[in-house]
Amino acid sequence: MNALKPQPGILEISPYIGGESALEGQDEVIKLSSNEGPFGASPAARDAYRTIVDDIHRYPDGGAHELRRTIGEINALDPGRIVCGAGSDELISLLCQAYAGVGDEILHSQYGFLMYPIAARTVGAIPISAPEADLTADVDALLAAVTDKTRILFLANPNNPTGTYLPADEVARLRRKLADDVLLVIDAAYAEYVSKADYESGVALVDAYDNVVMTRTFSKIYGLGGLRLGWLYGPPGVVDVLNRVRGPFNVGAASLAAGAAAMRDEVFTEKSRLHNDKWLAWTRERLIGLGLGVTDSVGNFLLVCFGDDSERGADAADAFLKDNGIIVRRMASYGLPNCLRITIGLEDEMRAVVDALGRFMGRNE
Repeated sequence: MNALKPQPGILEISPYIGGESALEGQDEVIKLSSNEGPFGASPAARDAYRTIVDDIHRYPDGGAHELRRTIGEINALDPGRIVCGAGSDELISLLCQAYAGVGDEILHSQYGFLMYPIAARTVGAIPISAPEADLTADVDALLAAVTDKTRILFLANPNNPTGTYLPADEVARLRRKLADDVLLVIDAAYAEYVSKADYESGVALVDAYDNVVMTRTFSKIYGLGGLRLGWLYGPPGVVDVLNRVRGPFNVGAASLAAGAAAMRDEVFTEKSRLHNDKWLAWTRERLIGLGLGVTDSVGNFLLVCFGDDSERGADAADAFLKDNGIIVRRMASYGLPNCLRITIGLEDEMRAVVDALGRFMGRNE
């Protein structure tokens, strides 16, 4: 009998499993499983990454000063209210570590990002999910789920994996009716893709309240998923707490250099955004034409839902796509067993996935 016992909640965690990257027996695959940018990192970010090779024996800048200055300049934010981390995942975990503990509750929407319940359980907190309406976070349901044990409310906006979002007035209503001692975390990982007039990334609420933070990532539109880099904008009190609990060198030198260069390369970012606008709409229209249910996503991916017929269901579609060298993401772990999530890739990749699904549905044989 092992006498060592982990902290409460840890053994209840189902480890996060990322999107598949390879298929046995196939050398060339189309990977549309992880919401990565189709163009990779910008040339400027790659060049910056290369420049640090002779100094990798040196510790990185523990305060991420240049990166925070760049983020602040590009986004018109106070660098002193920015914290950088090893991906927004680390920042999510640090917030749970700092503001929740054993027996507390951490709230998220029904189909929210899987890292929220994982991060909650690592500190012994209880993850609570509130029902969604039409695969979209429901403010009234979230508020109804708040109890005196609620410490953090995570809102992914836009949400992964549904791609849906709440307009700014609904997020503001959520905060107005939320208790001051509950931390509202607006996870805006896909904000750079959103062009809707009624969308706001969370900056306005962070500036207006002491209990709202916004998290962002370099893994999506900036194409730096392999470097694990994210950032948070928050009120001074929360920023002070996070700087006390984070590791002193939690972001590597290569990530700092590439991140600053990527954010300054606004031409590349705009190219990525315009490409996504075109092929997101094109792919959605054609998949709907095949008789599939597709969310009106504002991210760089689509949630595609199939019927109950096992021969034309999500599992069969996933297997068919793999046989054709295409990897997408199954959604059973999110409680959506009849759905697949498909990242927006290059033009030829999107044409290939639409063609394959057309053959699977018997529409273009």
